[in-house]
Amino acid sequence: MPEVTPEQKKAVDGIRIFRAADATALTEEQMPMMGMDDSVIAGFTKVVEAGAAEGGGEQVQCLFRDEKPGGFSLCRAWFKSGFVLPRHSHDADCLYYVLGGEIHLGRKVLGKGDGFYVPADAPYSYETGPEGAEVLEFRNAPFFHILFTNNSEAHWDRVANAYRERSEAWKEERVPPTER
Repeated sequence: MPEVTPEQKKAVDGIRIFRAADATALTEEQMPMMGMDDSVIAGFTKVVEAGAAEGGGEQVQCLFRDEKPGGFSLCRAWFKSGFVLPRHSHDADCLYYVLGGEIHLGRKVLGKGDGFYVPADAPYSYETGPEGAEVLEFRNAPFFHILFTNNSEAHWDRVANAYRERSEAWKEERVPPTER
């Protein structure tokens, strides 16, 4: 199949095509970390000491970004089994759609085809189920901040323990739930 040029990707009437193969890792430039106070640094230190430096529990890619004013973005995230996200917020509205696996959002369990909406600046956290979770993240902004907030020491311990207890298993999880 011939390679498609950037000009060819832009179709008539502003329609733009994106391909999973062209997705890029979400960078700190696209989602800068905010509010890195002493408690957040101490929390991340626990997580790094538990094995986060080796990574392995998450993969987040940006599939599409419309950089014009009022643009939006679409990311695909794969969090492996038992992954615990630190409580955080974004400065953009976020709409999540579960492609596969499950998400434990408080006492609610969301599976394939379910989703949830998080308004800008609302803190949230979730944990993945035994198969992990693969989600699409729609945001009403091409760039957005991540602010770590309201994480108790106990919550940071849960995040760190997930790395400590799951990092070896995560190495064996090579494909997301949608590809199993």
